[in-house]
Amino acid sequence: MNRSKSKYFNTALRMNESLIKLLEEKELEYITVKEICQRAGVNRSTFYLHYETIADLVNETAETIDRRFLSYFPQDRRALMDSPDRKDLVLVSREYLLPYLRFIQENKKVYRAAFKNPGGMQTDARYRKLRQYVLEPIMERFEIPEPHRPYYIAYYVEGAFAIVKEWLGRDCADEVETVIEIILACVRPKDGYEL
Repeated sequence: MNRSKSKYFNTALRMNESLIKLLEEKELEYITVKEICQRAGVNRSTFYLHYETIADLVNETAETIDRRFLSYFPQDRRALMDSPDRKDLVLVSREYLLPYLRFIQENKKVYRAAFKNPGGMQTDARYRKLRQYVLEPIMERFEIPEPHRPYYIAYYVEGAFAIVKEWLGRDCADEVETVIEIILACVRPKDGYEL
């Protein structure tokens, strides 16, 4: 990375970190460009060199956090795909939910801001990697026809996101394990509701 790119990256990183700190203090709608710039030690023109709006910064911050998160996933996904039996098709498992929910809990302010403005935050684009690297290989392994895969993914992903959004709305007050059990019970109900 050349010096110019490194400087640009470091400035953007400082603004990301400033936003995260501000989100710990107040809701997104009350944060100003001036506050972000003061915390990051940059001027307003530098902010607008990088972003058009605060929503653009939130989107980038969420993407940065999501990249960190993907590194928490198990590198070996074969364990999820060992069984060829379709009744064992599970796209949402405890092994994936535990690091996911812990990470969200640790970064709840940024995720809450992202969920409040999903269009502006390009939520769909951010979760494309999750679909591409985790869900699609499982679909392929279980020989789910390609035209049907978007439906399976929508069911699993959107349902889990709805639960996570509700959890964030409650300030992640419930334990991670409780939320995991709720998601798993919704995805693969047993003989009744049990926690």
